[in-house]
Amino acid sequence: MRVILVWAVSTLTMLALAGILPDFRLRSGDGDSVTQIGLTAAWGAGAFGLLSALVWPVLVRALLLVPALVLGLLVFFLNGSVLLIALSLVPSGGEVAPDTAVVVAAVMSAVASATSTALAVRDDEAYRRRLYRLADRRRRRTGAPGAGAAPPGLVFLQLDGVGYEVLRHAAGSGLMPTVAGLLESSHRVTSWRTDWSSQTGASQLGILHGSTFDVPAFRWYEKDTGEVVVCNRPTSAAELQRRAIARTGDGGLLTLDGASRGNLFSGGADQLALVLSVSARRGPANRSRAGYFAYFCDPANAVRTALSFVAEVGREIGQSVRARLREEEPRIGRGGLYPLIRAFATVVERDVVVAAVIGDMLAGRAAVYADLVAYDEVAHHSGPRGRDTDKVLARLDRSLALINRVAEHAPRAYRVVLLSDHGQSPGETFLGRYGLTLKDLVRAGCGLPVSRRAGRTHSGAEARAAFLTALHRPVEEGEEAHPGPGSDPVVLASGNLGLISFPDVPGRAAREWIERAHPALLTTLANHPGVGFLLVDGVVLGPGGAEARLDVPGAAEALLAPFGPGAAVAVRRTDTFPHVADVMVNSAYDPETGAVHAFEEQIGSHGGLGGEQGHPFLMWPTVLSAPGAGLVGAEAVHGVLRRWVREADGPQVPVDLPQGARPGARAAGALPGGVTEPAAGAAAGPAAGAAGGPAAGAAAENHRPEGAAGGTLPSVEGAVRDETR
Repeated sequence: MRVILVWAVSTLTMLALAGILPDFRLRSGDGDSVTQIGLTAAWGAGAFGLLSALVWPVLVRALLLVPALVLGLLVFFLNGSVLLIALSLVPSGGEVAPDTAVVVAAVMSAVASATSTALAVRDDEAYRRRLYRLADRRRRRTGAPGAGAAPPGLVFLQLDGVGYEVLRHAAGSGLMPTVAGLLESSHRVTSWRTDWSSQTGASQLGILHGSTFDVPAFRWYEKDTGEVVVCNRPTSAAELQRRAIARTGDGGLLTLDGASRGNLFSGGADQLALVLSVSARRGPANRSRAGYFAYFCDPANAVRTALSFVAEVGREIGQSVRARLREEEPRIGRGGLYPLIRAFATVVERDVVVAAVIGDMLAGRAAVYADLVAYDEVAHHSGPRGRDTDKVLARLDRSLALINRVAEHAPRAYRVVLLSDHGQSPGETFLGRYGLTLKDLVRAGCGLPVSRRAGRTHSGAEARAAFLTALHRPVEEGEEAHPGPGSDPVVLASGNLGLISFPDVPGRAAREWIERAHPALLTTLANHPGVGFLLVDGVVLGPGGAEARLDVPGAAEALLAPFGPGAAVAVRRTDTFPHVADVMVNSAYDPETGAVHAFEEQIGSHGGLGGEQGHPFLMWPTVLSAPGAGLVGAEAVHGVLRRWVREADGPQVPVDLPQGARPGARAAGALPGGVTEPAAGAAAGPAAGAAGGPAAGAAAENHRPEGAAGGTLPSVEGAVRDETR
């Protein structure tokens, strides 16, 4: 009955369009009969629907290597071509101009999709039967076990950039009713603390692959190769993933029947879609874009997403104009490609990732990790809190509701875990507040010429990389990726964290060399009102000549106290990284307002210390074991998630260890367990120890109380013991 109703609505739509559009006319056999014209419309609508179901998936698969946004535009023309073919198959047929055929096909696809969706929503039993049919079809094709035969699966949904306090406010204010309902019935939430580098590259690498070692920022200069590593560049993401696997001796969180969707890294999953670390590959081995086929093979999906894309571009332009007319502050420019990037993040990537997750659940995969970047992208340009981001959070909540509904009909039970990789701290940009960039300030301190016109630093948001990758465009290549030879310092920005490197100095520059070569630099930086502190050669420098050596107990803790508990531990750990910059600069932070000054063009930023950016959330179903109080670092979160995977489906299988690596060994400089804000009603964990070498890490691990999350991956021997038990 539903098929017949959709067919009838499509027929009426075609008749209405034939009466409205001058370049579209239906013909009948005798030329006059209204009944014959109606039959022609019925046959045309039926042929169009049948061809869409049979031919469209083949067309999309053939065009899978076309850039995603180009495919989105081709959708309309291909749909119009299908309509022309459908009308030519009808004996009486019709006359329609090619450009009008595009419009007719788009309207008919949208109306058919809306009608089918409305009928399914009004008939819960029909919706349930459809999901069961899809699940049964997938099980027969893949040989997956039926419902009840498989252990529960896990779906990890990362709400990129949503801080702990933002989530609590959104749930409590009714902005995210799905999240609020879960917290009232089946879930609990706690905050965790990031490392100094509070950004997706470090956090997601630690969450998925168990290591954040030697990731000092979002972008940094490596003297041994002469290149700048940028976490959202495909080649850099692939290299970081390779280093993490070599360090841990394990493929990642998702190596056992896992799927990775919309992430920077694969997590060891076999099923990949929109994963940046593999998007640089060419040829059939690159499956990162397969999610586009899974979504766009339905022309109604393609039309709906394309229309929503256009609407989102218009919404961003309207919101930007309103912000300028109201003279809202702080405010940054939102022109250029940004409206398209925002629409890509909030519409295209969201739709494709959610559809991929639903497909994974219907296929019965054991573990799925997906990143939804919409909030993070909008918050960078509109601020972490406000009307713009509230609307994004509401739409994300609807996506969560859809995923939860599908979970009820999947071939296995699913436990949905929500988490974020960092938060966002508000504040006027460094350029907007002081009229110069960090690079200008560094050049002035070095006695180098400074441009009269301050240049702008591009935003490093993940959505920009995904957008450019979808267009097959390089991400941040050129001069910034390969700084030229010379004595000028390389100055890079990562939110409110800045990095200064001197390319001509091998290894890490000593403080004595910097003060001898550039006597005014460190004083200029440390005493600038927009700078909070510096890290130089194992010493923290603050305003007014304040300094503290990291190897002196308590000195750094006192100097960095305004930046919150654990700040000194995070800085001390970063100081051990081989690729730490010669000078690390953290912007000033106002504890009363929570504001920082981003060195990039962002009024909602993350990357350093200060405020909500360092306090993401972890929300889990109560049927899983509690994560433990005081989670510090993404490696600790990885340990919790891996424990939950083992609880559901047994231990993961490590990859072959690299030569010389020890199974389960803690990496030198790894962050031991520490104290953060405990969850409500939970006791605080033990005091954090200083990050030292392997011995210090092992000692901290051995003294961690049972139930506390650790940052170390389970050893091969431990996995065997767990499996035996």
